[in-house]
Amino acid sequence: MALLGAPERCVHVADRESDIYELFCLAQDLGTRFLVRVQTNRLTEPPPDAPQPDADHRVFAQLDAAPWAGRHRVAVSGEVDETACLHVKFAPIQTLPPIGKRKRYSPQILTYIHALERDPFADRPPIDWKLVTNLPVVDLAGAIEKLDWYALRWKAEMFHKVMKSGCRAEEARLQTAERLVKFLALVAVVSWRVFFLTMSARLKPKAPPDAVLTAAEINALDCIDAARSRLRLQHRAFADYRIHPVKDAGATVSAGADHFPPYGRRSALSVRRSHRW
Repeated sequence: MALLGAPERCVHVADRESDIYELFCLAQDLGTRFLVRVQTNRLTEPPPDAPQPDADHRVFAQLDAAPWAGRHRVAVSGEVDETACLHVKFAPIQTLPPIGKRKRYSPQILTYIHALERDPFADRPPIDWKLVTNLPVVDLAGAIEKLDWYALRWKAEMFHKVMKSGCRAEEARLQTAERLVKFLALVAVVSWRVFFLTMSARLKPKAPPDAVLTAAEINALDCIDAARSRLRLQHRAFADYRIHPVKDAGATVSAGADHFPPYGRRSALSVRRSHRW
């Protein structure tokens, strides 16, 4: 953080494993920001207009009582592209530290954002996100901005999957930290390039290959294809260069409880397998 010089400009986006109260307090002490998927229904101070005191008042109950601020449509890609309509609400809530840690940590006013899909398609569970942040959220536009930031988490995970699984960065056996830093710097560039090609093929599959690939890359892929007993590159669209050679790779992204990522289920790792030159 000290190397960045401006911690207030950093926003740490994380999934539910980072829903840790001590982490929230550390971020406040460092003057940095966070946006985290909620896992724990924490204790909170009851609102002033509560009908009666409740010693076990929880964040989710207070968030449920907040009115819906509006709706937001997001693209969801599974087997067929679709659009989901999310109902969005947000509320600042005085959040209490865990009971056994109240002597060490103070209460914090955190903003909670809830995005719920009420009418999902029949083939999947509804999208149901609860996020917590120490960033200011004063209107629907601010809440939607944070939802869009959180949606980028899947792309960040895919980038790291390319590094770890595609480029096998974790298998490096280098003896010094200096060598490891140089290796990771190179792998990061390669991983970004593979990731960029994958996303480009999904967004503009019919674009000419030279819209994304260099002349040397196109020539190399043409030479590889020409050496095969059966040509695979029958067309001159970018998607044919990036997707057709890996149609049998079979790598997919498991969305698990988080449902389908907004960019689709095809793995960048499978694209990398056609790039062995």
